[in-house]
Amino acid sequence: MITQTDRDAIRQRIHQRIRRKLSGTAVRPRLNVFRSLSHIYAQVIDDQKGETLVSASTMSLKIKTGGNVAAAKEIGKAVAELAVAKGIKKVVFDRGGFLYHGRIKALADAAREAGLDF
Repeated sequence: MITQTDRDAIRQRIHQRIRRKLSGTAVRPRLNVFRSLSHIYAQVIDDQKGETLVSASTMSLKIKTGGNVAAAKEIGKAVAELAVAKGIKKVVFDRGGFLYHGRIKALADAAREAGLDF
């Protein structure tokens, strides 16, 4: 049986493998996604400077239930609108070691619809 700590260790190894291949720049920052059981978080990060340019989460938007696809769509739209307002149109998508389906895919699709290009 695989425990939760085993799953998280596997996800972190996958994330490290992904991060070896991509990083955010000033021209094309990284859109990082993290999901927990009850919330979802998204950040646009410039790795060269080491700073977060834009962030949105179900906690910051005071969404009651953050562990569903509808909340992920709202976060995707919100982070994209904040990024476009700061002049960021192109990003590199970092799924954070999670599979690209469900809430992660919903967030990415909503961010694309709201104006981000990746």
